[in-house]
Amino acid sequence: MSVTSEIIAGGDGDFMTVRKVTAAGGQREIGRALAAEAVATFGWAPVLVDPVVNRARRTWFERNWPQHHERMRGAAEAVGADFDDDRVHLDGLTGVPSGSACSVTYLRPSATKEGHGLFGRNYDFFTTSAEEIFAALGGPEPTAPRPPMASTPYVINSIPDAGPSTTVLIMNELDSCMEGINEHGLAVALLIADAENTTPPVEAGPQVGISSAQLPRFVLDTCATVDEAKQALLGAKQYDLGVPLHYLIADAAGNAFIWERGDAGTEHIVDIDGDALCLTNHLVHKQQAGELPPDNEETLRTYGRYQELLDRTGGSVMSGELLRATLDEIGFDATNAGLYPVRTLWRTVFDLDERTMSTRFYLGDTATGGLRHSAELTFGPGLLAG
Repeated sequence: MSVTSEIIAGGDGDFMTVRKVTAAGGQREIGRALAAEAVATFGWAPVLVDPVVNRARRTWFERNWPQHHERMRGAAEAVGADFDDDRVHLDGLTGVPSGSACSVTYLRPSATKEGHGLFGRNYDFFTTSAEEIFAALGGPEPTAPRPPMASTPYVINSIPDAGPSTTVLIMNELDSCMEGINEHGLAVALLIADAENTTPPVEAGPQVGISSAQLPRFVLDTCATVDEAKQALLGAKQYDLGVPLHYLIADAAGNAFIWERGDAGTEHIVDIDGDALCLTNHLVHKQQAGELPPDNEETLRTYGRYQELLDRTGGSVMSGELLRATLDEIGFDATNAGLYPVRTLWRTVFDLDERTMSTRFYLGDTATGGLRHSAELTFGPGLLAG
């Protein structure tokens, strides 16, 4: 077992401190390392939940996501808990709900100057605590100040003895995934599915199946291609507790799709049609032909960002440089955030042929309202990745 943990961006005086953990070994050992990190950074501890539900959760993971099941065993070892105690919830390594108002686009190799599949995303999120976010969405006012929800992100490079190596970026839950890539060149990113109608999450414990923030990690652990990801998601039990997300998933062969859940639990696959596939913060499967509706203060510019991505990626050859410039143009800073304290907290570009993830992190605002950010750092799922 090999584990390293280091600060790679930000620090005192910056909005965020970004850490990177590299863990190689068995999944149980990796889970033990991540739980220890969650204890040290977030003060995480297991909580008691409904034992009937929890027993069914563990059984579901064992059958459908054995990698996560083994990591939960490691988490139990890290804190001296009894893994077989049905009352003890051993994942959700901070327990804070997740979500985002983001932009993402995938470009087929035929549409890029490099001849590689490129996958770009802005992670746009609030610069406040979870309590302040939910108060802004109609929840109760916070009773005490808390640190910003997104101020301690992690890059996690997992190199298991069996199964694909992965590199994932998380906001605040060390067993979730905001975006990531595996050694097969399969990449995934999550986004909030309906910015205009998002409400605070339902107060309920963990359910059986995969949560909305765990879904990308499930895909990266168990799939190598888009076709495998479709079958895995169609066969998986999923829940969101009232903050629905949707996902863009792409592979190194040039395939991509959007995964959404609609009314009455219906599931929707929107395949790539052409050279690019774009996604922001409205449900694509509900889109009608013709012009998009106008944005308002609650939509977080989802329609405008979506249209600009379509315009920039349709019918012309892009490059990694142009993709980065496009993402910068539609990002959030103090001059255009509108009603909510939203910033582009990081910008990521995946090269699916190279199996790399290149990310630049938000460190604060400039005097003129722009973004102060780190240098772009490149990571990959291989053993020698940076």
